[in-house]
Amino acid sequence: MTRSVESTHFKAPARRVILVVDDALDTLSMLCDALAAEGYAVLVARDAIEALQRFEITVPDGVLLDAVMPGMDGFALCQQLKATPPWSHVPVVFMTGLSETGQILQGFASGGVDYVVKPLRIPEVLARLATHVNNARAARLAREAVDVAGMGTVLLDALGRVAWRSPQATRWLEQAFESEDTAQSQAAAASWLGTAQTGGEVSVALPEGRRLMVRHMGQGDLGESMLLLRLATQDNAATQRMREVALTPRETEVLSWLAKGKTNRDIADILGMSPRTVNKHLEHIFEKLGVETRSAATAIAGQLLPQGSVNP
Repeated sequence: MTRSVESTHFKAPARRVILVVDDALDTLSMLCDALAAEGYAVLVARDAIEALQRFEITVPDGVLLDAVMPGMDGFALCQQLKATPPWSHVPVVFMTGLSETGQILQGFASGGVDYVVKPLRIPEVLARLATHVNNARAARLAREAVDVAGMGTVLLDALGRVAWRSPQATRWLEQAFESEDTAQSQAAAASWLGTAQTGGEVSVALPEGRRLMVRHMGQGDLGESMLLLRLATQDNAATQRMREVALTPRETEVLSWLAKGKTNRDIADILGMSPRTVNKHLEHIFEKLGVETRSAATAIAGQLLPQGSVNP
């Protein structure tokens, strides 16, 4: 029996893109053939300038990078890639004929994830490249999943330095610690993140009255600390500010009615207490807020208390 089969269009999986950067034509040719045979789409560049132009067109899934090239060398190019947020996740594997430990360390210090020594052994190159491309893709999907959930993630190494941060965390930290001096901005952000390791959940102001919250989620096996970042809603931000001031529930009620323009006697009648008790509460409130007058306390109440509890 013959069954009728409707035509179905399947979307072919996207091919992984590899950028090969080398000034030697024979190396480019050999790698292009080998990578194409493995199913990769291949881009080539003869120097660092061409490599940056390729990145402007499309961001590859991995880079095979010659360490020694005319003009900007591979180490400087890798540093520039890692300093550019939209490109920093791309794994860079160095190709070098240099076997000195110093050169190998320089490659890792500039942001490379691995290296292969010339003359190249193609099976080894393909195996190492596939591992790093797959790992980078898994990490990118994990980062995107965190950001889609409306949170950001930061990892601090054992020395308290930022080892990795998700795209959303990067955007929030740049907003919170914006400065013309990039190094100063990064240092301020790192210092603030470090306080969360011992201080529980802490916050910092963002534009438009928002607050950025960070909480320490624990340490990993290698001493890394995971921090979770989120934006506080207005109510959560107000709650956090009230917690920092440490007003009691009764003091909060008194301050709320004070902010609505009520006299001590009015507040006493509303809350069922004596005017003397109201005055005692206000003394404590003024001390905690660091003010001396009712008008100053009322002004601060507008920042501390949720809008609905202040507006008459």
